[in-house]
Formats: sequence, structure tokens, C-alpha cells
Amino acid sequence: MQRRELLELTATLGLASVFPGLAIPRSQAPAGSSGASAAPDVSALTPPADGRIPVAFLLSEDAVVIDFAGPWEVFENVHLPGPKPHPFELYTVAESTAPIRASGGMTIVPNYTLAHAPAPRVVVIPAQSEPTEAVLTWIREVSRSTDLTMSVCTGAFLLAKAGLLAGKPATTHHSAYAELSMADPNVVVRRGARFVEVGNLATSGGLTSGIDLALHVVERYFGRAVALRTADNLEYQGLGWMNPDSNSAYAQKRTSTDEHPLCAVCEMDVDRATAPNTTYRGHTYYFCMDSHKKLFEAFPERFIAS
Repeated sequence: MQRRELLELTATLGLASVFPGLAIPRSQAPAGSSGASAAPDVSALTPPADGRIPVAFLLSEDAVVIDFAGPWEVFENVHLPGPKPHPFELYTVAESTAPIRASGGMTIVPNYTLAHAPAPRVVVIPAQSEPTEAVLTWIREVSRSTDLTMSVCTGAFLLAKAGLLAGKPATTHHSAYAELSMADPNVVVRRGARFVEVGNLATSGGLTSGIDLALHVVERYFGRAVALRTADNLEYQGLGWMNPDSNSAYAQKRTSTDEHPLCAVCEMDVDRATAPNTTYRGHTYYFCMDSHKKLFEAFPERFIAS
């Protein structure tokens, strides 16, 4: 999925939220990092004494491939010694088993409908299209008993619309921080976080952040040595799974200037000569697309404050 397509999908979710009807043991930081605030205060997860850990991947149209394929490969590549080497049972869930067109045109046939899916211990929610009430109800119900319900990228909007993030810290793709705040002003949006955990909920940043969160989940279940072996098997050299604050490049809000204007919603660079714009209280604001202009014009004060 191209950046613009991701922004358009984010805008769709944001508009729907604002306009009704369109809402381990403590990890150690990698060497060289400060580590003080990086270690998440979460407990280890206990795998079932008998059987595998069911992991449901919730999909719909426009599901972003790397958001779910990255965590899928992480869980698929966990290997334990003994008679049960593969501890995770992976399956896809959607409203129906009709083929889904994911990002880039990939076609996926879901394994289960919402009504017939096995009860998951872990749920993975990637960026995808606007959820129906049936999807939001399913998220609420299964999250009452999951070990972890995790979102990747703008999948956080589904958790917000389900009402699960109110009053809690969360993160999302760096271009959607402001929109997540708009979707639910009670969400405490964490800029610069690779992933954020609270209770049995976890949100990760954009795209590849889901790989790091999945590796962290493996560590919570089976320890760091297993997570390291999994990362090595994948030839994955990122260390973000050891440090939830490792998206620091996005921690500070970018500043728009007359010389280098940015979209007032997603902070994307824009061409002032061609970009949609609006004037509010004597100041001109620019946007990368018309839907972001519409989103800003609904509640400009809240965007400026964010």
C-alpha cells in the first residue's frame, strides 16, 4: 500500500469517527538506549498447559498486508523444543468467508466468519476499512477473555471505535496521531511509541511496528531466548521489540512553515501551489487531500490543539 493510500484509508476511518454515520517480564532496552522509560510494565503471559495458542487475524477489505503478514510470520516461525514445536494456531476471521481484497490487490479467503471463529487467546487487528457494528461487537466480546488484543497501524481506530481505548494510552501510524485523538478525545495518544500496552490491549505504530509487537508477545509467552531465535530465523535485525519507545523519530510534531507547509492533519509535505487549503482565524492551513481538509474544518480547534 502506497503512503497516499494509507493516508486515504486513515482519513476514511477518521471521518467516520468524527462524523456519526460516515466512530513479559519487564523488557530490557537495547544497548545504547536510556532504557528508563522503555521497559513496559506488563506481566508474562501463560501459554495453555495443553494445546496451542489460537491467534485470530481480523480482516476486511483493504486490510494492509504487512500489518497482518508481519505478525503472522512471527507467530508462525516460533519453534519450541519438545513434542509440540509450533505453539501458535493462526487463522483469519471476517464478517463472511467471501474473498477479501487486501492492499495491493492480494485476495484472501477468510478461514472463519465472526460467528463461527474459535475463541482466540490473541487477536491481531491490522489497518483496514471502516468497521461495521458487527465487527466492533465481536472485538468487544472476544477482548473480554483474550490474553491480548493487539492493533497494528491504524487498526487502533477499530479499538477506539469499539470503546476499548477510552482513558488509555495508545499509538498508531505517525501520520494518524491527530486523527486518533479526534476519533476519541479520551485516548491518550503516545507519539514516538513503537507499541503501547495496557491490560490485555496493545497498539503498535505503523506497518513494520506490528512485527516488533508480535516478537514482544512471543517474549511474554516464552521468554527472550525464544523471541531472539524467532527474530534470527526471520533474519529480522530490528530491535524495536525490546524497546517500546523506539519510534522516537516521530515523537515531536512537525512544524509547518510558509516555506515548507505540511498537511494540518497528517503532517505530510504538501505543495502550497496545488494543495487544498482553508483559512481559519486569519491563518491558512494546507492539506494533502480533500478528505483531510474536511476533517480539519469540522473541528479546527481540536486539530490545532493536538
